[in-house]
Amino acid sequence: MFYLKIKRVIDFVLSSIGLILLSPVFLLLIIAIKIDSPGPVLFKQKRVGIQKQYFNILKFRTMRIDTPSDMPTHLLENPDQWITKVGKFLRKTSLDELPQIINIVKGEMSIIGPRPALWNQFDLIEARDIYGANDVPVGLTGWAQINGRDELEIDVKARLDGEYAEKISFPMDVRCFFGTIFSVLRREGVVEGGTGTTTSIKMERKNEK
Repeated sequence: MFYLKIKRVIDFVLSSIGLILLSPVFLLLIIAIKIDSPGPVLFKQKRVGIQKQYFNILKFRTMRIDTPSDMPTHLLENPDQWITKVGKFLRKTSLDELPQIINIVKGEMSIIGPRPALWNQFDLIEARDIYGANDVPVGLTGWAQINGRDELEIDVKARLDGEYAEKISFPMDVRCFFGTIFSVLRREGVVEGGTGTTTSIKMERKNEK
């Protein structure tokens, strides 16, 4: 698809500029994380990218270094006990995702696309196969992110990702970008340890049209 080539150029230019402009924010967050708890500043985790290729996603560390690895937050027993004080702020504001700008510069991710699944989230990966969502670049934010985020059931999330894959275009990316800004400002859909048991009303309305 020709748009994917344009999308890659847009991603590289915007993420490179963002990395430079946000460097002071990076520095402040690095200092806050180091003061708050022992351990590395960045957290690497094996994720699934386009065509189910693996890569290491980068995040600011929000959890203690003794947290069980390769496990979604909602599967942890009492997830709040593992999250640091600074980590709670980073998660609620989505600032923990900022290092993924580096993933975008490297071409492992896009600004907009389905959120990359953990390598062992087989149910989500298989569901995305059904809807063709594994055939587009994964992203920092996406259509599912502005339509429920952590509250969505696996199948609903996969269907929304598939809807994005089907309608992928510049206008769709712009819609997701600004929708994400509003969602973050309102802190919508963030559920620490959420199980994804809420059915998306927005998705049901889309199906009625």
